[in-house]
Amino acid sequence: MLEPPTYLEIGIRYGDSLALARSTSAGVDPAFELSEEFADLPKRAALFRETSDEFFDRPEPLEPFGGRPAALSFIDGMHLVEYALRDFVNVERCSDWTSVVVFDDIFPADEQMASRRRRTLQWTGDVYKIVSILARRRPDLICLQVDTSPTGLLLVLGLDPDSDKLDDRFDEIVVDAIRPDPQRVPRDVLERRDALAPEALLGASFWSFLREARARGVSRGQGLRKLRRRIKRDAAEAVRSPVAGAPAR
Repeated sequence: MLEPPTYLEIGIRYGDSLALARSTSAGVDPAFELSEEFADLPKRAALFRETSDEFFDRPEPLEPFGGRPAALSFIDGMHLVEYALRDFVNVERCSDWTSVVVFDDIFPADEQMASRRRRTLQWTGDVYKIVSILARRRPDLICLQVDTSPTGLLLVLGLDPDSDKLDDRFDEIVVDAIRPDPQRVPRDVLERRDALAPEALLGASFWSFLREARARGVSRGQGLRKLRRRIKRDAAEAVRSPVAGAPAR
């Protein structure tokens, strides 16, 4: 729906999601192990076997994109809030306001899955905390939680590559966020309150607005208010015409 000209993925693992990209792509992972079916992926995407910190410390992290910003980014690296936050700070700096950042693993099924020390096969860690951090520290951003299986997604829109609010107070934010196990996961997280049905999200009209704003070079100052209005209208339409089969929450 976004038709991004560039795609950045933090956390490649076996290559399943990176292989779906149809644009100029780059993937970062210090220990990726490509499945046999994706053995040709290095021919289609720039792969970096290094940590995301090392990648963003490069003189030109956007070199794989010819200097263009990352239009779509997927953050699925280390499942701890401080890593997810630092990845977002770095990704936002390399994006445009029309870009979209997607976080994986924001909906743990229980407190064991949300523990900072991995105890389960399926593990989200405490990435879910990124939602409240952005709501509190960056109210200028638009955050949409999505009810995907198995562990949910968070879409972040209306980016500001020039913002230093998170970077300047990074240590303070992390100290406030980290808690020893067991994690006390808020009930609204466990119950996925306010999460959007994936079908409703994909059918929204704001995608075309972002595509057009990117193509026309619309500034953030001009476009952000219109984007908010478009998303509000999409939400009202979703309420009037609920997706068939979507779970009631």
